[in-house]
Amino acid sequence: MKNKLSIALLAGIALSATSCATIITGTKDKINFNSMPEGAKVFHKGIEKCTTPCTAEIPRSLSKQMVTLQKEGFNDKEVKLTKKFNPVTLVNILLGGAIGVGIDAATGSLTKYSPKAYQVELEAK
Repeated sequence: MKNKLSIALLAGIALSATSCATIITGTKDKINFNSMPEGAKVFHKGIEKCTTPCTAEIPRSLSKQMVTLQKEGFNDKEVKLTKKFNPVTLVNILLGGAIGVGIDAATGSLTKYSPKAYQVELEAK
């Protein structure tokens, strides 16, 4: 009886500690960036990610996320990355995994970036 209780307790902890969205969909999204004209550097949090046209992995976050495109002879352009709810998180909610939902929130996996492609027109200085 004691052994069955221990197994049930461990199973309950395991289910409540799962973070399905983090495990299944990861903590980053690949986003395509294109600019007119091409050749703009894409920065996220001050770190150069790529040069357009390109694809960059951007970590998910619940806070507002911006990228900046820079090209010599053109004004810098800030772009807000939009997000939507990640439905995989519902698995945690349905299974009662409060710890898992907390982990998904901490890693930003409660949301995912949408759209996955941005076309940015730069203005000459």
